[in-house]
Amino acid sequence: MMAKIYVFVNQKGGVGKTTSAVNIGTYFALEGKRTLLVDFDPQGNLSSGLGVRKPAKTVYDLISEKASVEEVTYKTIVPNLHVIPASIDLSGAAVELADIENREFFLKDRLAPINDVYDYILIDCPPSLGILTINGLVCASSVLVPLQCEYFALEGLSLLLETISRIQQHLNTELKLGGIFFTMYDSRTRLAQEVVQQVIAYFKDKVFKTIIPRNVKLSEAPSHGLPISEYDAQSTGAKSYHKLALEILENG
Repeated sequence: MMAKIYVFVNQKGGVGKTTSAVNIGTYFALEGKRTLLVDFDPQGNLSSGLGVRKPAKTVYDLISEKASVEEVTYKTIVPNLHVIPASIDLSGAAVELADIENREFFLKDRLAPINDVYDYILIDCPPSLGILTINGLVCASSVLVPLQCEYFALEGLSLLLETISRIQQHLNTELKLGGIFFTMYDSRTRLAQEVVQQVIAYFKDKVFKTIIPRNVKLSEAPSHGLPISEYDAQSTGAKSYHKLALEILENG
């Protein structure tokens, strides 16, 4: 059976995209699903958030055909959870890919040999809609969009949906919007409540019910190289991500 591939995308930075990819992937693995996390952001925050620092081979070596997919895949401390890390070298790939034919399919082609090894592959993309993110969208079956509860959230969302639509038309007809979920929610602010209501009114069943609250433990965990399940499993952040992961699994 082929892996279900999710890509985490939001062209705005600081919305909890990487935190979500790490923790949703971790809870998939803890539910017994063979899970691979792919760090496709040159900042490499997903890699360091899982304790993988200065790896010998990275996703850049995979893209530039200097290493096989097996050579760039690392185990994590979580059973069933593997990671393909990134480094700043990946920013060079964006330039190198610019003039190459079929450049949108590089990631898809490189991951193809292991599509039946995992139940789920989760790709964390950079906060932009450039060639790296397009590679992620071409590779994936579903897009997961983390949305911070703030004033400009909806503006950025419309641009992202246009990009998804173009990818569906020209490069990946199988791609669908897997769902939108809210991060960094502060129930004390009226604005947060209004953004949630607006998005639910517009997108209806495309919005996941589980909302991720602001939680200091979620901010602390990456600096220790740990997913929230290993850092503080009883925190509200951990419980929320576990619940969201189960909801995503349930929705298929």
